[in-house]
Amino acid sequence: MTRQEAEAEDRTILSLEALDLPESLTLLQWEFLGASVLAWGVAALVLMVAHPTVRVVIRIVAGRLEALSRRTPGRVDEMLAKLLRKTKGFVVLALAAWIASAALTPEWMGRIGRLAQLAILLQIGLWAADVVQWTLDRYRSRQLEDDPGTATAIGALGFLAQIAVWSVVLLTALSVMNFEIGPALAGLGVGGIAVALAVQNILGDLFASLSIIFDRPFVIGDFIIVGDHRGTVEHVGLKTTRLKSLSGEQLIFSNSDLLSSRVQNFKRMEERRILFNFGVQYDTGYEKLKQIPDVVREAVEEAENCRFDRAHFADFGDSSLDFEVVYFMTVPEFPAFRDAQQKINLALYRRFEEIGVSFAFPTRTLHMHLDGAEAELRALAVQDAGEGDEA
Repeated sequence: MTRQEAEAEDRTILSLEALDLPESLTLLQWEFLGASVLAWGVAALVLMVAHPTVRVVIRIVAGRLEALSRRTPGRVDEMLAKLLRKTKGFVVLALAAWIASAALTPEWMGRIGRLAQLAILLQIGLWAADVVQWTLDRYRSRQLEDDPGTATAIGALGFLAQIAVWSVVLLTALSVMNFEIGPALAGLGVGGIAVALAVQNILGDLFASLSIIFDRPFVIGDFIIVGDHRGTVEHVGLKTTRLKSLSGEQLIFSNSDLLSSRVQNFKRMEERRILFNFGVQYDTGYEKLKQIPDVVREAVEEAENCRFDRAHFADFGDSSLDFEVVYFMTVPEFPAFRDAQQKINLALYRRFEEIGVSFAFPTRTLHMHLDGAEAELRALAVQDAGEGDEA
């Protein structure tokens, strides 16, 4: 309390004593925590009126914005209305207390004002976080079909945006509380190094996720193979990437391990190269063998989405004459490949029946050879058997 304020208060007390007021009114001039009881009473009355008034004002403004959003095609007013509806109760209380603090001393008004500013900053941070999330979700829904890679990057961008929002809120709050931000930032830098050393594996996964997001070796919806595991990418997070396998279970990879592995991305495949082999029996005639490549060509060209490449009599197998066939699927889908291969196999089976060619199956012929002594013993055995029959 300044000297002028103390003198003014003393003059007020002397004037009240000169008026010979009742004792109850004199008690109102007693000080409590640096302010008179009368000032605290007035502040309490103002608080009881201001708190519901601020609530009603917020509801009225939100209702007007909602009504406006129903008449206009834009969604900004709708978003503002939702943000006002999400105003926290402690913020309303802080605003009402700030208004009521005008009845108190300047010191109390300054203290409550700083608390109100901190509450407002916190509310602004919550609003900004909601706006960022709303904007990114809306953009993600638009881009998911056209560009899944962009939709994948939105998760990391949202995380970075949230960090930026709350960093600004924190620094502003420190400034409101008259903290020196420079030394605090220096301390955070030193502490950040220690934390980075302690969580280097987590940071490795974090930077790996950023590499996945911006380099885009795969995006959400791609079918990939990692080692012995395969599945469709469902989620690219800050630490892990999740796949849904063909058998239905979820596969979880850490991002750093995923980047250090060889990844096959079948979604990026424009054509599928198919190589298959078959064998025919060794008793197949020469003229029929010459017909087989042309028969294979016809079978491949009859199938849908197939482009024939080559068919050759490739090798003399152990129990078959082996042929090698290569063709390309002009569509990458695996079910389309299996349908085409089935159609080719059935066509080959039918045509081979028509021209009298049989598919080979594993066979083995054993040739028995007896040396001179064994042959002589066998002849004697046969002779003895004959003599026994005559007897």
